Amino acid sequence: MHLFIKNMVCNRCILVVQQELEKLDIPYAKIDLGDVEMEKVPAPEKLEALGKQLHALGFELLDDKKTTLVEKLKTTVIRLIHGNEHETLNTKLSVYLQEALQVDYHYLSTLFSSTEGLTIEKYVILQRIERVKELLQYDEMNLSEIADSLGYSSVQHLSQQFKKVTGLTPTGYRQLKENNRKPLDKV
Repeated sequence: MHLFIKNMVCNRCILVVQQELEKLDIPYAKIDLGDVEMEKVPAPEKLEALGKQLHALGFELLDDKKTTLVEKLKTTVIRLIHGNEHETLNTKLSVYLQEALQVDYHYLSTLFSSTEGLTIEKYVILQRIERVKELLQYDEMNLSEIADSLGYSSVQHLSQQFKKVTGLTPTGYRQLKENNRKPLDKV
């Protein structure tokens, strides 16, 4: 059995969910972004208590298959862009998502757009821009290295997309001293 959890987008989120499972003495086999593989089906009262605790912490247990699929898609994109799978950024997005989720891309695209109010492609662009912001703030890579690491065809393409989304050039953003990045679950 799997539990799917909305807004579980980073390693700290995994740790928080793990702590809650342990507090409630709910055995699990594995925890990943947005997904908890259970050793056995928890008792209904424990599942309800877990749902309440997670909700208080900003998470949500999902029971609807379509909502779960959309959340899986989001965590797959986040893992792709913010994780260590950058080599796959040059793979066609539709192929990557269809293979990763084992669902027809056209269905994924239609479901995502109707549920989230934006296309998968726009969501990916927003996630990439958040990653660019993060890398610019670290100030460890130049624009060419950032563009290459995120699968942009050129620095110019990255710069144009960045300005379109943020209203600033990457260089202008780097010069800002304030952090105006969005949490990944709010993108």
